[in-house]
Amino acid sequence: MHDFPLLTALILLPLLGGLAGLFFHRQPAQARFICLTASLAELALALVLLPRVLNAGPLVERFDWIPLLRVQYSLAMDGLSYVLVLLTALLGVLGILTSWREIREGVAVFHCLLLAALSTAIGVFLARDLLLFYLFWEAQLIPMFFLIGRFGHERRRYAALKFFVFSMVGGLPMLLAVVWLMLSGVDPSLAALAASPVPGAMQAWCAAAFILAFAVKTPLLPVHTWLPDAHTQAPTAGSLLLAGVLLKTGAYAMLRWAIPLFPQAVADAAPWLAGLGLAGLFYASWTALAQKDAKRLVAYSSVAHMGLLTFALFAHDRTALSGAVVMMVSHALTTGALFVMVGMLAERFHSRQLSDFGGLWEKMPVYGAFMVFFAVASAGLPGLSNFVGELMIMLGSFKVYPAGASLAFFGIVVGLAYVLRLLRGTVLGQPGPLSESGKAVDLDGREILILSVFALAVLLIGVHPGPLLDLIREPLNALAAGRPV
Repeated sequence: MHDFPLLTALILLPLLGGLAGLFFHRQPAQARFICLTASLAELALALVLLPRVLNAGPLVERFDWIPLLRVQYSLAMDGLSYVLVLLTALLGVLGILTSWREIREGVAVFHCLLLAALSTAIGVFLARDLLLFYLFWEAQLIPMFFLIGRFGHERRRYAALKFFVFSMVGGLPMLLAVVWLMLSGVDPSLAALAASPVPGAMQAWCAAAFILAFAVKTPLLPVHTWLPDAHTQAPTAGSLLLAGVLLKTGAYAMLRWAIPLFPQAVADAAPWLAGLGLAGLFYASWTALAQKDAKRLVAYSSVAHMGLLTFALFAHDRTALSGAVVMMVSHALTTGALFVMVGMLAERFHSRQLSDFGGLWEKMPVYGAFMVFFAVASAGLPGLSNFVGELMIMLGSFKVYPAGASLAFFGIVVGLAYVLRLLRGTVLGQPGPLSESGKAVDLDGREILILSVFALAVLLIGVHPGPLLDLIREPLNALAAGRPV
């Protein structure tokens, strides 16, 4: 325990910063500055907590919240939560910088929603009581719904409604399972639930309810169809948060809640869930090849990577789990950077169609260099972050599912094809009608700063993944030993 509620501060700081920005809704520059300051303070606080997580073990905050129902306000941060909280804080800063020129109307509202989305996601990563976790889980829908529906592109209302309906329908069975568990009189803390798993057939029903909610958010085939539409219609910073944060809450919840709470049911269903992950990898990779919209191509590549990650989660191998967590972080960085780069094209040319571009390297060499870097990083080039995650997933899952791991390898190879299509349609190939226009202006200082942060993180994890693996070692050891993580 510690005196000052640092974990609560991590949750509330972005939200309070966003609300403060609303007071300057008539002064967009001041609203941006306040929200950027709040996001930088959040990142600084997360960095300050690193030595405490490394040296003092998990940070914990707990007090009785609803004693009649045995519900506690229970937060904890171990290495696994810390990695995702730090990632969320970093992407929050980069999201605000990315939207600096894109969002010109409703600036204060936009940034308030952006920071509220960060707060709810951090709440998901830190909650250790079932009811508290569920409240944060569902609260994520609200800011993201309005980010897409208010600030998205031409079909934004359709995409926002589809996102909301999928998430709500997927979450309703989990709500019923939560209510049933609480009416059963059990202690709703994560540790207590994991120590006394639900017996008999009810474990299978509860596991199905939880996994459905998490599968929608991850997303897992066939409940993935909301994601390409949401990505395509969301503003650039919204796509960044969707890929880098929101999808990670689904994969994280599988690790933190579904696997420890329902061990037998998850073990029985693991081959089927791993198979769905593989199916998603192949389906999304082939579908990405057919896309003409650059942002939609990147969106389907995101589904493919999350399919591979899901395959690793249900391989029940320690090395594969480590690879899955590395993949969570790497996917957020590489795919997030690609969304940002497509957004930079759309900001200049007001188009995302691959047929309009090509040959941009000559007019925009700095942009071209970054695009090649993140494209090959997404494809798993050795020395970059995706390669580390994919290699660990292959090595670990091969022990459990040798045929599945072999198929996953070929699925990764298919990914090279859509990466080459993206490069050919943007910076390589023959110049398109817009590439020769006067709008082909290379990156400015702000854009170079954003992409340099992404690139540095991708390179650092690819060359020296040790610190990241050290942070997640103990939580994953606990999971492998059947203890709550």
